[in-house]
Amino acid sequence: MADSSGPDAGTTSPATSVVRTLTGWTGRHALALAALATAAVLGVVAYLPIGLVFAEAFLEDGRLTLAAFHAVLTDPFYVGPLAGVFEEPLALGTHFSALFAWVRAGFPAVGMGLFGFTAYQAALSTLASLALGLPAAYVLATYEFRGRQTLRSLTILPFVLPGILVAAGFYAMFGQAGTLNTLLGTVGLGPYPFLSRYPLAVVVLAHAFYNAPLVARITVAAWESLDVSALETARSLGASRRRAFLDVVVPQLLPAVLTGALLTFVFTFMTFPIVLALGGLQLATVEVWVYDRVGRLAFAEAATLAILETVVSLSLTYAYLRYESAQASVARVGRPPSREALFPDWRLETLCAPRRLAVVGYGLLALVVFVGPLASLVLGSLTDGSGFTLAHYRFLAERQATGASYQTLPWPAVRNSLLFGLATLALAVPMGVVIAVLVARSRWGAVIDTLAMVPLAVSGIVFGIGLLQGLVFGVSLPGGTRLQFTGVAAIVAAHAVAAYPFVVRTVSPVLGGLDPAMVESARALGATRARALLDIELPLVASAVVAGAAFAFAISIGEFSSTVILASGGDTYTMPVALERYLGRRSGPALAMGTVLLVVTALSFVVIDRVGGRFEHR
Repeated sequence: MADSSGPDAGTTSPATSVVRTLTGWTGRHALALAALATAAVLGVVAYLPIGLVFAEAFLEDGRLTLAAFHAVLTDPFYVGPLAGVFEEPLALGTHFSALFAWVRAGFPAVGMGLFGFTAYQAALSTLASLALGLPAAYVLATYEFRGRQTLRSLTILPFVLPGILVAAGFYAMFGQAGTLNTLLGTVGLGPYPFLSRYPLAVVVLAHAFYNAPLVARITVAAWESLDVSALETARSLGASRRRAFLDVVVPQLLPAVLTGALLTFVFTFMTFPIVLALGGLQLATVEVWVYDRVGRLAFAEAATLAILETVVSLSLTYAYLRYESAQASVARVGRPPSREALFPDWRLETLCAPRRLAVVGYGLLALVVFVGPLASLVLGSLTDGSGFTLAHYRFLAERQATGASYQTLPWPAVRNSLLFGLATLALAVPMGVVIAVLVARSRWGAVIDTLAMVPLAVSGIVFGIGLLQGLVFGVSLPGGTRLQFTGVAAIVAAHAVAAYPFVVRTVSPVLGGLDPAMVESARALGATRARALLDIELPLVASAVVAGAAFAFAISIGEFSSTVILASGGDTYTMPVALERYLGRRSGPALAMGTVLLVVTALSFVVIDRVGGRFEHR
């Protein structure tokens, strides 16, 4: 018999009814709530800091003004000969007369200005990346050989290496006591001051180290999706192999090549750690000069430069997104091309065939460019002028043992990098997945995609300044409350903003390729939109999510631009920041710290990649 004092079995209390109603409503609107939460996080940790920095360029003593833009755009130091055009934009006759005089004089050299030099080094870096990346794409797409798939997978490696680490590797290779000068010394040559005499060439080569694999990866994907029947038709109609390649293959590959070139130009236009470490203010790009202006407290000038840089990079990023969207809608049909054996036999005439000799020559060049800097980094950490030594590592151990708070210690740098990376995963992956769902499924997907990619087009320096000026110092909100992020929270926020676009770019194409009918069927059977996402879509794209997580973790481990601002003067420095501090004072310990960073980064990426491999085979 039921207790008469208790509620009747057929009734529920008002509180239980409210809980059930709220639970049901939350379940039905979980995805919308996640989207609102993501938008709120982005608004606070991304767009608000960007807005605070950009406002510096438009405000002077609380009044709106364009004086900072006028000062920058009319200064030949920044825009070179275009300064006169911006000074008097309507004086067309004067400008055309100056142009014709320049042509009649035989195109004499003119000062490019800061923006001109930034674009110039980005163009050189793009050409170098194409020159190194396209032959790699040809070899990977045309030939079959042992280790081909492994080599293809390794094209992702540069993206998980911090820029400051690559800079340290090139310093170890081209420095006065570097590997190259050591090898030259064995034959009685050198040493040559490569870094001081040819800094631009070394910087361009370092940029190619990063971006040539990107060009190769994009081009190989396009090459493997070609329809070989069109090529065979051209050959059957009498076209030579060379003519068929130029008329059939090249036009189909050109969009992918242009995409790789566009992305390379964007990345190198916004370059910072490599130029800062290898060239300094001698080769200052816009990004490096923004960093210098911030250090001198010239915030209005820094903000103006950052806005102009963002306009360029965001325009190019938008062009890339439009192309990616157009390519995703093109169905790939037909029979893919087959690959021939690189060395079908070991006869001398086969080995000495011109094409195969060219492949071997390129392989040796690639070995020097891509393996040389990293090998030099490790070698430099284990040697000094007298030979093999562990003195550089002992220096790091002894510094750690002292524990002096005013010094940069190795263990806090390693610990902070790992902890910040894990915290970044917890924030960036859910944000990236939610945005990827909206991009793939919402009718406003294109607009959301463009807005979500804004942080990718804005420099880490801008984020660092914005977080420092706004959330670290605090922002007053209506009602007398104050929003403030400091220390670890600010750094993790900056890392998450830098990392989540890579999760979006990894997950959204795969998610968009799924059949929407599966979700519709689940919804028809009573599943909420969030339940359909968790039970159907995410398991099918789990490998892409893990790949995005690997990128996010690697971006956090190597993030330098914003961290170097937010970690200054505290104990929240990371491995890249510690490496940069050592590099400016002691090259040996810097290379040892770089080797530690290389090992930690590689091991971390391997662990995440192994975890992702479990999902790929489910």
